[in-house]
Order: sequence, then C-alpha cells, then structure tokens
Amino acid sequence: MFKGKKILAIIPARGGSKGLPGKNIKNIAGKPLIYWTAKKAFESKHIDEVFISTDSIKIKDICEKMGFEIPALRPSEFAKDESPSYEVVIHAINFFKKLNKKFDYVLLLEPTSPLRKKTDIDYVIEKAINNPFFDTLVSVGVVQTEHPSIVKKINDNTIIPYYDEKNKFFQRQQYSEAFFPYGVAYMSKVSFYVKNKTFYSEKCLPFIIDRWQNYEIDDEIDFIINELLIKKYLK
Repeated sequence: MFKGKKILAIIPARGGSKGLPGKNIKNIAGKPLIYWTAKKAFESKHIDEVFISTDSIKIKDICEKMGFEIPALRPSEFAKDESPSYEVVIHAINFFKKLNKKFDYVLLLEPTSPLRKKTDIDYVIEKAINNPFFDTLVSVGVVQTEHPSIVKKINDNTIIPYYDEKNKFFQRQQYSEAFFPYGVAYMSKVSFYVKNKTFYSEKCLPFIIDRWQNYEIDDEIDFIINELLIKKYLK
C-alpha cells in the first residue's frame, strides 16, 4: 500500500511459448527466468498482493519451491496463443474480487523483461500514485539504432522508406527521440483498466528506463543478451 492505495501486481507466465519453449522457467544466470521478476515484486514495500498468473503446474511447482506462492492456476481459455493480454489482468482482478479483496491500482510485470533495478517497482508505484491526474503508466526506453526515421521496407524487391516522410532529415540525431514500450512495468488505476482493458490512455505517464534495460526475451539471442546483462548489472 502507498498513500492509502492498494496495489495488485500480476506476473504473467504462460506455460506455452513458441519462440523459446519453456522460457519463463529456463535457467538464466543461475535462476529460472521468472525468479528475477518475482523476487523484486515480493520484496516491494508497496505491493499488497503478487499474483503469478500461470496455466502451468510445472511453473507453479517451481515458483513455490522458490517461495513464491501461487493461489490458483489461470484457466486454460485465458492461456492460448491468441488470448489477449487484458484477459490475464481481468482474471486476476476478478479472482481477488471473489475473495473480497479490492485494489486501487494494478501493476503488470512481465518476466520476459527481467532487467529491473532494485528501486524500479516501488518508484513506479510512487510515481503513478503521486500523479493521480494520469490513469496509466508505461515503461519505455529510448529507441537506439532502429529509429523510425531510418526503418525501411521492401516493396517489389526494392528497399524504400517504411514511412512517407514530409520533413526529410539526413541524420537520425536530427529527429525527435522515439520510445519503445518494454515490460519492466505497466500500471493502471483498476477502475480505468476494467473499463478500457488497456494500459494506454490519453493520460499515460512514461517511466523511462536506462539503456541497458531496453531488452525483452522472445528468442535465444534475446536470452543470451539478457543473461550477460543480468550478470553485469544485477548480480
């Protein structure tokens, strides 16, 4: 709890993964991947409830052996490849609602973004609640070499600009900064999320992460990069 506001943290950890099978429990820097997110969530000063949302008994068993309790499995209909992410959040909110536990804010922490500082989670909570004008908060990183201004596409076997450019510059540095959302933290007022089912709003507060945090895990290459960064910055 922070300033009288109750916070529910959700860590989505589906059992199925096509890009990197079993990635949520794949060993990285000596621990299952999910450990790096769960540990920081359970150590938060402000989070009232942490819910690891998984449909996998294997993930549940591994988490509980590490001391991270999972009160219930996610129903299989909310764990398909095509299942929208909002179903995970709504299921968790409704699960606790049936237990007469209500929250003011919901915080989504993706285990595939393990590069969090010790202070990140509580800082995000404090920033969101200290700025009540905003309905949501999303963690973003500055886009580096893949800036939209230089992205291309192939049309009829010819490389052309991905976007039509009205004001053409010749150097990336001449364009305004671009940002990409990373799964370090997504936060929303519960009332807003239940109504709109998104973390993006007209009043969306940015949490800008450091350059070394601009990585998520979708495949083996991502996994190798994240492991090196965990060893360098988090251990």
